[in-house]
Amino acid sequence: MEIKAKAKYLRNAPRKVRLVADLIRGLDVKEAETQLKFLNKRAAEPVLKLLNSAFANAKNTYNLEKDSLFIKSIMVHEGPPFKRWKPVSRGRAFEVLKRTSHIDLILGVKEGVKIEKKKQEKKVVEPVKIEEKKKQVIEKAPKEIKQHKKSKSLAKKIFRRKSF
Repeated sequence: MEIKAKAKYLRNAPRKVRLVADLIRGLDVKEAETQLKFLNKRAAEPVLKLLNSAFANAKNTYNLEKDSLFIKSIMVHEGPPFKRWKPVSRGRAFEVLKRTSHIDLILGVKEGVKIEKKKQEKKVVEPVKIEEKKKQVIEKAPKEIKQHKKSKSLAKKIFRRKSF
């Protein structure tokens, strides 16, 4: 059983994100979360957010707890760089690449844990007639609005004309 989550176009260099990813690879979800909370790296916050997203996927889909999950794999890929220009001497310009990252996180389930897929309840939506909805809105509206709709204003008459 695998639970997947992805973060794309993260505005951190992949080389720096890999340092954080290597630190938590193979850990339990609880341990990894603790590591990321106290890690003094800029990439730790988005990786923690991604880890929480993957856990939410596991909880909502399969009703799993943090104790039964571990980080099976975490991969950091290079995304498209933003290209910027830096002015230098003699009127020239050097290209500066602002690198982005894509992170793929896969959580695995420990052995001996029962997996139950949640049954989705279908919601029955009753069709509402538009006329009934309008009546409800008009009844709730204040008296001023009701009076305004009944009286035709001078401005409406003027702006309906093709010329003045």
